[in-house]
Amino acid sequence: MALLVAAQALVRIVPLARWRGWPGLAGAAAPHRQSEARRLAIHVERAAARLPWGALCLPRAIALSALLKNRNIPHQVVIAIRPAGQRGEADALHAWIDCGGIVVLGALEGPWHELARLP
Repeated sequence: MALLVAAQALVRIVPLARWRGWPGLAGAAAPHRQSEARRLAIHVERAAARLPWGALCLPRAIALSALLKNRNIPHQVVIAIRPAGQRGEADALHAWIDCGGIVVLGALEGPWHELARLP
């Protein structure tokens, strides 16, 4: 939970341009590492559900990225936007964690245009 609170503060205080090199870890994740990443993602989701104010997708992705980076599991934080014609009542922005081509946190239906893939 502490990581989620710190990630929420990071999102609110630090501009995206200064994030380069912090979230994400380059490389290819082995299948057994992907299952470990999924397990950690479940822990982040449970912690977010316990926060009284909740946590959006970007702080969740940043918190999981910190856990994965600490365990040297290669991954990428992906930030994306819905296409212009499909930005309705739902959130137009979304973030998720890609671990070796598999989304381990933040899988969401719909077309997305990637804005950033960190690292």
